[in-house]
Amino acid sequence: MISKKMVAAINDQIKAEFDSAFIYLGMSAYFEDSDLPGMAHWMRKQYEEEVEHAEKFMDHLYERGATVKIQEVAKPKEKYDGPLDVFKETLKHEQHVTALIHKLMDLAVEEKDYATQSMLQWFIDEQVEEEASVTAIIKSLELLGGSGGIYMLDRELGRRSGDDD
Repeated sequence: MISKKMVAAINDQIKAEFDSAFIYLGMSAYFEDSDLPGMAHWMRKQYEEEVEHAEKFMDHLYERGATVKIQEVAKPKEKYDGPLDVFKETLKHEQHVTALIHKLMDLAVEEKDYATQSMLQWFIDEQVEEEASVTAIIKSLELLGGSGGIYMLDRELGRRSGDDD
């Protein structure tokens, strides 16, 4: 049986995942408005992925006989100082989400909730991937510097397809 404390913490994580989704949707809109459709596409894929993450947490609660509580999401930021700023904020946000997942794992370990620990391991691995992916984009942007390079990276990011990116 899952504890009330764990249910509350997972419901908070569901909110954090939906907040993340809307942050990335806002970044996608920023890139569309900046005529960077590839980066907008990449962020739209991030948005979709975050919604899937929220749903995984929801499914875990349903499978455990718990109640999901959908909370209000925060309004995303609308203005940035260019692509590098957006991706640096993305990395900072992913690091924040990683800390939240680790905190959930700490609670699951403390409560000896092995089912939740098993589910959270997937998220821990996913966060390593997320941070590495964004870090690589930041390094590319830093190396490119000029607008011609940003155009090429925009085209590359526009090729992002499914879950393996």
